Amino acid sequence: MMNLYNHTSLSSSQFTRDGMFSYRTMFLLSEFQLFEIVVAFVIFVVIHSLRQKKQHGLPVWPFVGMLPSLLVGVHTGIYEWITNLLHRHNGTFLFKGPSFSNLNCVLTCDPRNLEYLLKTKFLNFPKGEYFRNTVQDLLGDGIFSADDETWRRQRKTASIEFHSSQFRNMTAESLIELVHSRLLPVFEDSIKHSTPIDLQDVLLRLTFDNVCMIAFGVDPGCLSPGLPEIPFARAFEEATEVTVLRFFAPTFIWKARRYLNLGTERKLKRSIRQVHEFANDVIHTRKKELSLEMDNKQLKSDLLTVFMRLEDEEGKPFSDKFLRDICVNFILAGRDTSSVALSWFFWLLEKHPEVEMKILEEINNIVAQREGNLEFKDVLVFKPHEVKKMDYLQAALSEALRLYPSVPLDHKEVLEDDVFPDGTILKKGSKVIYAIYAMGRMESIWGKDCTKYKPERWLREGRFMSESAYKFTAFNGGPRLCLGKDFAYYQMKFVAASIIYRYQVKVDANQSVVPRLALTMYMKNGLKATLKRREEFELHNQVKHQS
Repeated sequence: MMNLYNHTSLSSSQFTRDGMFSYRTMFLLSEFQLFEIVVAFVIFVVIHSLRQKKQHGLPVWPFVGMLPSLLVGVHTGIYEWITNLLHRHNGTFLFKGPSFSNLNCVLTCDPRNLEYLLKTKFLNFPKGEYFRNTVQDLLGDGIFSADDETWRRQRKTASIEFHSSQFRNMTAESLIELVHSRLLPVFEDSIKHSTPIDLQDVLLRLTFDNVCMIAFGVDPGCLSPGLPEIPFARAFEEATEVTVLRFFAPTFIWKARRYLNLGTERKLKRSIRQVHEFANDVIHTRKKELSLEMDNKQLKSDLLTVFMRLEDEEGKPFSDKFLRDICVNFILAGRDTSSVALSWFFWLLEKHPEVEMKILEEINNIVAQREGNLEFKDVLVFKPHEVKKMDYLQAALSEALRLYPSVPLDHKEVLEDDVFPDGTILKKGSKVIYAIYAMGRMESIWGKDCTKYKPERWLREGRFMSESAYKFTAFNGGPRLCLGKDFAYYQMKFVAASIIYRYQVKVDANQSVVPRLALTMYMKNGLKATLKRREEFELHNQVKHQS
């Protein structure tokens, strides 16, 4: 019995050990097989993505598509990233976003496609519901985001005002006031105290005051001695920056963040509230002034007042909300675009002093044509016909806009299935992003010297010659061609000439000058610069010296 028991016990013990060994073995084998499966899956995904890369130019990962590459592009510089992508794919690229998002789109900078998009089949490519939903909180139903009759009515009204002689006179008068009574004193104060300025900030203040004066009939006094802090300006820049970030995120994500009031959406909500408060104050002030003007029979004309006198489809005055949308949209159009363009222009001049000298030579030649005694440079005011003659300056500004367009990217939506001239198939509801920044850097459009700053490419026998709107799209094209194009050129030329004639702008070489990701191409860190007066002998002998 004892032997049997011992034998039995040994057998049971041995059985238990063997069983445990078998269980552990099976478990380890299962883990190893699971590891093999995971490794095999990863290898499959990588091979699949690399194979897709050969076909599409970027890895197409399961579920997330090309999103990882896009995030890298946002981090390293989205405009250059898009430019390199389009350069490798002959101007058009199909971006595949995550399967759970609406980031799929066609990227293009092909002039043939842009003419088709902006003019030939204009009605098939509206801004679209996706764009409106994304920018609705900031821009509302204003001219930048509106389509159809809402857009047409705003454009027609604005077009009549922009082409009136009263508007042109008001533009010239307001610029003289802003430049000579505000901008130049700010510069003189900077020289007196030997303090650098943020030129981009100063120019933004100038164009902000300008657009408010001519479009809304109010003067916010942003460009005043001491450069007071303007909460609206900071809020507006933050709002445009966060709004554009929505285009790089799946809609349900930013909408959820907005609903929960989290992160950037919380910041956007706060910024938009400040923007709307300013616009509401402008409307309230203008209505009050308008009632007094009507009592005195002295009716003032500006863009906001024109819309206040109109009626909607139901025969009622436009709501304050609609008037607010108009204000915000025209501030975006009039404040940011010209000032941002001028900032990049002065940054480029620092790198190309020969261009600055040619501009100064042109200005001196124009001033020398004046009859009678020349005015002292501190009080000399350029006349409209003189500004019009500044062909080389306009070429230099256009060249800056070619390389650094104020609106680097724009958006359309496909209404019905279509095909681009380059053969790209467009499905109903898909989005088209046309890359204006990339266009200026395409050899196929501008030649091998496309990345060089060369104003001469805009001149024919010494006269400025514009390019096709579908090759140079800084002012858009087709029915949506910028209404303020002539005004923008006049404003930029008047301001630039008034500065260059009197000062040398020396940009701080140690600062990082890079674009900010926003609706317009702000310089992320501003433009730090010091000013130096041009000596009298330099000013009047420049032409002789150059010859």
